[in-house]
Amino acid sequence: MAPSASKPHLAGLLLTPGAGTGADHPGLVAIDTAVSEEIATMRVVRMDFPYRLAGRRVPDRSPVLLEAVRRGVADLRALLPKGAPVVIGGRSMGGRMCSMAIADGLDAAGLICVSYPLHPPGRPDKLRVSHLPAVHLPSLFISGANDAFGSPDELRHHLGALGGPYDLSLIEGVGHDLKRCETYVAALVVTWLTNLLMVV
Repeated sequence: MAPSASKPHLAGLLLTPGAGTGADHPGLVAIDTAVSEEIATMRVVRMDFPYRLAGRRVPDRSPVLLEAVRRGVADLRALLPKGAPVVIGGRSMGGRMCSMAIADGLDAAGLICVSYPLHPPGRPDKLRVSHLPAVHLPSLFISGANDAFGSPDELRHHLGALGGPYDLSLIEGVGHDLKRCETYVAALVVTWLTNLLMVV
């Protein structure tokens, strides 16, 4: 279904990239395209983090990244009717920053994490999960079954600490980059968002 110019945007989706990519990442573009086509009332915005905009390769520290997420949400809200639900998320580091912002009190209707980095590859002792119990809203996690940043068993175990309901979709045969799965991932996001927007 193509978006109708006559339908106002009644909800928003903010998408953030991983550490080594930008807002033009094919996975984010695929989600943007699919959501824009299938959910005509949802405004989608893909954002870059400050270091990327400045032409730097190394990400800023978490406080700077978190402030960028908050600012991105504020900018998106300015495009929507007052009180419209906003879902936030992204790939890898971007999704993690969104989850941390929500745990820190950022208001959102839902969270989407594609290839959530539970820990650095080969370092399962360096977990990035301490904030998860403070995430109380509906969440969607999509990961490759061969992701070196978190195995299926690790994801199932640690996502159980989330403070709210969540869905976990595991894609067999792929790793962290989810290459050649962009359309499938986007379809999962559309289905989840459609169900979420029926109840928010």
